[in-house]
Amino acid sequence: MLNSVLCFIFQILIEDPITTCLSPSVYDMICKLGFEARENCDISGIVTQNGEVRWTTITDCVVYTESAQGLDYGGSVRLLGPVCQVVHLHLSSLTKGQFETRYSSGFQWTGVPELFPEMFDALGSLQSLAISLSLMKLTSCLERALGDVYLLIRKECPFLLRDLIASEELSQVFGQSVMDVLKVFVGSPRGLNLRNVLWHGFAAPQEIPPKYCSMMILLTAGLGQLLKGYLQQTKFTLAHRPFITLTSLEDLIVFPDVTYEVLSVLEEVMKKSTFILKIMLPYWEVALLNFKSHRFADCAILLLVQLETGLRKVFATVNKCPKRLLTAESTALYTTFDEILAKHLNDGKINQLPLFLGEPAMVLSCERSIGVWPLLPLPEGSEREAQRSEGNSEINACHSLITEIVAELCHHVPETHRVPHASEHLRPEEWPQLLRELCSIPVRTLFCPRAVLEVLAVLRKIGAHCCRVCGQVAACAELRRRQWEDRSLRSRQRRNYLRLVHSIKLLSPMLYLILLLIALELVNIHVVLGKNTSEYQQYLRFLKSVLQYTENLAAYTSQDKNKWDEAVNLTQVALLKIWTFSEKKQMLIHLAKKSTSKVV
Repeated sequence: MLNSVLCFIFQILIEDPITTCLSPSVYDMICKLGFEARENCDISGIVTQNGEVRWTTITDCVVYTESAQGLDYGGSVRLLGPVCQVVHLHLSSLTKGQFETRYSSGFQWTGVPELFPEMFDALGSLQSLAISLSLMKLTSCLERALGDVYLLIRKECPFLLRDLIASEELSQVFGQSVMDVLKVFVGSPRGLNLRNVLWHGFAAPQEIPPKYCSMMILLTAGLGQLLKGYLQQTKFTLAHRPFITLTSLEDLIVFPDVTYEVLSVLEEVMKKSTFILKIMLPYWEVALLNFKSHRFADCAILLLVQLETGLRKVFATVNKCPKRLLTAESTALYTTFDEILAKHLNDGKINQLPLFLGEPAMVLSCERSIGVWPLLPLPEGSEREAQRSEGNSEINACHSLITEIVAELCHHVPETHRVPHASEHLRPEEWPQLLRELCSIPVRTLFCPRAVLEVLAVLRKIGAHCCRVCGQVAACAELRRRQWEDRSLRSRQRRNYLRLVHSIKLLSPMLYLILLLIALELVNIHVVLGKNTSEYQQYLRFLKSVLQYTENLAAYTSQDKNKWDEAVNLTQVALLKIWTFSEKKQMLIHLAKKSTSKVV
């Protein structure tokens, strides 16, 4: 199957390059219809000198079908085109000060008024990509702000933007004719649908006319003016839902530590990669520039959208449905993440994308990091001092318990992946090999029941924290070693370094134990469905206690804490919990063995 997929990809690559991801009718709607009419419009009929939007001029351009049951989207876009052009010329003629004086009050209702001067600058730059990015930001904040307005009347906001714009609640606030204008621009796949064609990665930068960005800016200001009148009349107060704030270090460090050398390599790879459509390459280039400028939000927006575009290309290739690369017509679904990552296609066939990409559940970087610990050079005399200054009886007892637990776990390693003597006494130097063997076992983790995914999430978090601990310990040990040799450590720091050397002797085998445990549980993860509700909850509590241990260990071993005695005490307590739970035979490895025994 792999050979046929590769051959098909090769055929795709030697065909004519893709010039657009917009289907013919969608391309005509966005790039042509709004340029057909040549009526002369005067800006004074659209907006006053003070920046008040004259909505009647705009709503009069919206036309309806003969039955008056729905909108004539094509006819509306054709009539709105000249209005958008006049608005664009008007905004382009203003200075930034004039723009803010006339319109800034109309943007307050969005909750992010500071974005609009940036959008004004983008319009002045005449750079198509900056305009597309501005329109993405605008439609996003407009969607959220409209949701806040909706919550003035109802308690739960519609999930989809098109349902929000079509709601009676927003018609009460802004008027039906105004909401029909929004339907033409962002509220329906039969209209311009600017929000979706951009946020789902269908529109190349040059395919979005700047005048539509200008018009959306004016419409947003006009909506703010209408809302102000509604709030004065009803005495309501608009409250904005709080944004999600990332507070934990794990959430904040979403980008890897990328050097400028790596970025240079990425620039070259982007130009050659078949994952990236050539018409979309400008998005990637600007994303990289934003990364270098520490504009991570802009970078993330562009990359998220282009990830969907790239995966859609692979999806269309491996499933042999090249037309799915284009925007769909209004009568069909767009191919978005929901379909790209689904188990089945619309016709019931198996989606080949997950099979093509694979689904690894755990990376081995943590094991490799622990393997480095014994190789860390220690200053002369430091290990001897550590042994003399610290008692070893407790650590020796822990070592014995770890050895017992590992021996028990080894009995549950699949026979096809056992290293020599794995069912007997496994020497510590053989643990890494066993771990690598376990991590090589394919485990199905896509399209699984909730219980499986919930356990998988906890196992992954445990692994991530172990990896963090490994990095912190190695970095701290190396730093303190250099300071010891340079004689730059104060007396308290010197003692703390000795505690570090002492604690590594316990932390290293303990982390191996945890990695071995979660690897074995992962291999048997699907048998969790054999537990009843009570057993499942007990098991989940146990896993979360291990997760809590790794979280605390990550905190204690951080460079600003260096609580090595506390880390050892924490480890002793966690080890006893693991031993106790293992004795109850309630882990997945035990349940899997019972199931096998019954079959036999």
